[in-house]
Amino acid sequence: MRKTRTALSDGRELIYYDDGAGAPEAVRASPDPRGLPPIAMRSERRHDRLLDEWVVIASHRQGRTHLPPADQCPLCPSAPGRSTEIPAPDYQVAVFENRFPALSGPGGGRCEVVCFSSDHDASYAGLGPARVRTVLAALADRTAELAGLPGVEQVYCFENRGREIGVTLTHPHGQVYALPVLTPRTRRMLDTVARHHRATGRNLFDEVRDEALADGRRVVLRGDHWSAFVPEAARWPYEVHLYPHRRVPDLAALTEPERAELAVLHPELLGRFDRLFPTPAPYISAWHQAPARTGRQLYALHLELFTTRRAADKLKYPAGTESGMGQFINDIAPERAAAALRAV
Repeated sequence: MRKTRTALSDGRELIYYDDGAGAPEAVRASPDPRGLPPIAMRSERRHDRLLDEWVVIASHRQGRTHLPPADQCPLCPSAPGRSTEIPAPDYQVAVFENRFPALSGPGGGRCEVVCFSSDHDASYAGLGPARVRTVLAALADRTAELAGLPGVEQVYCFENRGREIGVTLTHPHGQVYALPVLTPRTRRMLDTVARHHRATGRNLFDEVRDEALADGRRVVLRGDHWSAFVPEAARWPYEVHLYPHRRVPDLAALTEPERAELAVLHPELLGRFDRLFPTPAPYISAWHQAPARTGRQLYALHLELFTTRRAADKLKYPAGTESGMGQFINDIAPERAAAALRAV
């Protein structure tokens, strides 16, 4: 893989990732002619003392680009008469600092956009194993680099797809957040896993994976290095977790054989979600990685994938109990969801 660093006109970093030779160096160094002013916005963290959780206030994001027409998409390559966030006329995978970051400022974290393809109408599921491996290599590289920045506690890689999820740009892309604090979900999992290890000497992530595989009813896919299953206490109607068979802390720690199989199984899972219903499923595909500085020896890298669609014409909304009290109520039994995903 070839990695080419450059910068946009406002100073934000842009990195191209090419599988093999890719485009000539001069093409990747195409300048950004827009003359954008430096970004002066910054977010603010506030502490909820009752829940002991941090909330990010990022009011500048109210003005971010929202569902532009395809011929005005800022993630497509630049073309004569139209300059975008990607100055090059084509690319394989591109990563740049978000122009409207949720996290910003010294010690406040960093937000990056990961463009999976220059094709506006592509999807992650349809990229093909070779391109998915390039995306995975880019995510692993960003994880390792961002985790080393001062003040970064956790690196979170994810993809949101579908207007029903709240996506504001339909071009195939994901995001990487370098967070200055541990998320509430990660902190809670770390506490639970640490308590279990003190009491039993065993790793809870390993037990959850192995018990699902031994039971079999909730397994969706099984490979040599990875397995996918519906969690026993799934919150969403269709929710799948993808675990490596070898516990590792993050994407950067995967071996080449593990990445190669992941490049096949992850798109296959997304394709199964799309085949559940007549139209493509809205989803969140979220990589849970070990914190940058604490709990790395106990935490297990895994993917959590879910759709908000519970039927062809129905969405699962986090309503009164979910949004108000954090108590999820699932309409579909995990065993039934797994059977449906295996069948498609």
